[in-house]
Amino acid sequence: MSQKDFFFRVYDVVKTIPAGRVTTYGFIAKKLGSASSSRTVGWALNACHNDSSIPAHRVVNRNGYLTGKHHFKGFDLMRQLLENEGIKIDDDKVIDFEDKLWIPQ
Repeated sequence: MSQKDFFFRVYDVVKTIPAGRVTTYGFIAKKLGSASSSRTVGWALNACHNDSSIPAHRVVNRNGYLTGKHHFKGFDLMRQLLENEGIKIDDDKVIDFEDKLWIPQ
């Protein structure tokens, strides 16, 4: 599978994350059958920020931190988008991360 194909598969999963929930790079990689590719999931998301149909802001690291926030245009845009969906953030970390976590099936 090419990297481009993998990126499109990442986008398909990310589009299914419900509003008000988050998932991790690792869970997306596992869903795609490539558990060791969480970093590549991050690269895919960095490449899609101009496409508003892909809610990349809903993907955080395995501890609930907004590690991808620097790839969004605007100051604190990732945090603002998550807070608009009712997710509380403190010090760049999702509050009640376990309750907000969505695991792709």
